[in-house]
Amino acid sequence: MNKYLILTIFLLSGCASQDRYVEWETQKPESFPKLTAIGYATLDAQPSKSKSQQVLMAMQASKIAAYRELAEQVYGQELSATSKVNDWMLTDDAIQASVTGIIRGAKVVKSYPAGEHYVTELELDFSQVWALYQQNNRPQTIKSVTYF
Repeated sequence: MNKYLILTIFLLSGCASQDRYVEWETQKPESFPKLTAIGYATLDAQPSKSKSQQVLMAMQASKIAAYRELAEQVYGQELSATSKVNDWMLTDDAIQASVTGIIRGAKVVKSYPAGEHYVTELELDFSQVWALYQQNNRPQTIKSVTYF
């Protein structure tokens, strides 16, 4: 008899959750950090015989390197490591790193040659990221609940 009472209460409580209206409210973060990243690319390492083409390729490579650094700061870096031991001696040690993420709202602060390299500096202002995110996704909290 007692188990039927518990089952009935459980079923009724499940139905009651459908008889309400939830009003949501968007919460703005208290502060917005600014992240910076610098990417470097060697001019001579670019696969072109033309100097102007090497500069353009190094510009792009340094920008990609800076975006990777921003992604590392935002999402972290995944590491995978393996070590091999043979006869109680380390024979092979390998570490792989990868980063996956989407960076929106970053802006190029500076892009310039520096000796044998090309340098790109990026800035990611999270107030801009939040504004972009609000256009697509609206993180919300419960403002009020009305039961019927």
